Amino acid sequence: MIRHLNETDLTEILSVWLNTNLQAHSFIPAEYWKENYDIVKQMLPQAEVYVYEQNGHIAGFIGLMEQEIAGLFVQDTLQSKGIGKQLLDYVKKRKSCLTLHAYRKNQRAVQFYLREQFYIQSQETDSSTGEREYVMKWELKADRMADETAFQQ
Repeated sequence: MIRHLNETDLTEILSVWLNTNLQAHSFIPAEYWKENYDIVKQMLPQAEVYVYEQNGHIAGFIGLMEQEIAGLFVQDTLQSKGIGKQLLDYVKKRKSCLTLHAYRKNQRAVQFYLREQFYIQSQETDSSTGEREYVMKWELKADRMADETAFQQ
């Protein structure tokens, strides 16, 4: 089930955030993620966050800051089971355009987003990690938007 973030979810969400970052970004020192834990804890309630709840536990979540995906995280033991795709599809129904930053070395994430109709808009260097990253974008196609508008009426 996908739903909005509740304040009581914060501890579990932060655990998913930290563990997933440590696993997916082994090319970045673990201390970087641990040092940013409190900042993320403060920012999460300010973001538009949707959680994927399974058997009473958070299996994954997606966080948005307006049109930007600030993060999409799925517990490592539940990855490649369609949870990330469901979360992404959920927000695609609510936005006509989405952007995100993905580390170039995180090829699993890059391939996932490419498969989900994102394209690489540009490359830059993350000033806080020094790592190269892609700026990726997805846009609702005009013909699909017309179909969805007609369907909703």
